[in-house]
Amino acid sequence: MTDTFSSDVTVRPATPDDRPTVERLWLMFRHDLSEFRGVLPGPEGTFRDEWVEYAFTRPGWAPYLFLCGERPAGFAFVRALDEPVRVLNSFFVVRGARRRRVGLRAVRAVLTRHPGPWEIAFQHDNPAAVAFWHGVASDLAGDAWTRELRPVPDRPELPPDVWLSFHVGPAVPPFGLQRTGG
Repeated sequence: MTDTFSSDVTVRPATPDDRPTVERLWLMFRHDLSEFRGVLPGPEGTFRDEWVEYAFTRPGWAPYLFLCGERPAGFAFVRALDEPVRVLNSFFVVRGARRRRVGLRAVRAVLTRHPGPWEIAFQHDNPAAVAFWHGVASDLAGDAWTRELRPVPDRPELPPDVWLSFHVGPAVPPFGLQRTGG
């Protein structure tokens, strides 16, 4: 098996057979986030993973797997598919596939699969996330997006998350959403 990068990106719903792969990718994702949240793994060396369970079992949730060629390159968890506003709950691209437009292609594929209003949260202390998500919002919604700081539920010690809101798809966004904030 080689480490050659394939620029072919496939985004597909993750199946129960994909769950072990997604669980391993989840550990990498949580490890990356630990830099911005100051979270250490538990005594067994893993991070909280209830969202993996939710993504594969709860109504209104959908897990996606990203592949470069046949190799796993990341995942996304979508929630609130049964509500008026969809939420990109988790999004991760492995480091070896970053800065190759894999993330942009993957997020476009996931969000356009579910047209309508979207919200995406990220940590402001993560400069790569700030640049990436602002670029995604502009790419998919032009100037019609908003940015808002919201406290992290049940974690008052953490800085607030940044939430972007925008509409994906052919319908006109409600209330003439316009980009605000910086």
